[in-house]
Amino acid sequence: MKGLMSKPTNFRYDKEMIFAEFNDAKAKDTKLAKGDDHKIYTNRIKLLKEYIDLEKTMPEVFEYVNIKFDKLLNLYLTPNPRDAFYKAFFGKTFAEKKAEEGYDDYTENNKELSF
Repeated sequence: MKGLMSKPTNFRYDKEMIFAEFNDAKAKDTKLAKGDDHKIYTNRIKLLKEYIDLEKTMPEVFEYVNIKFDKLLNLYLTPNPRDAFYKAFFGKTFAEKKAEEGYDDYTENNKELSF
């Protein structure tokens, strides 16, 4: 035998359970960072690694969710995870996206000033 067989389980994660656990990890990181949730990611990284390990040994517990934990972990392991997420989803850094939104808000609110 190559390894120990894991015991079958009826336990299954759903999206809400994962979000709740992740929010707990985020709250711990925020507390460590004295209120800044974009400064420390230790607990979120630890939780993602645990999910990845669990998915390898007992993939059935995640059969009701479709989350790429390895991709999330890679984003959190970058020097600036917030920018990495914004780049991955919007193609821009956080600052670039906020500047764009500010410009859009300004032009929307000041249409009568356009030439």
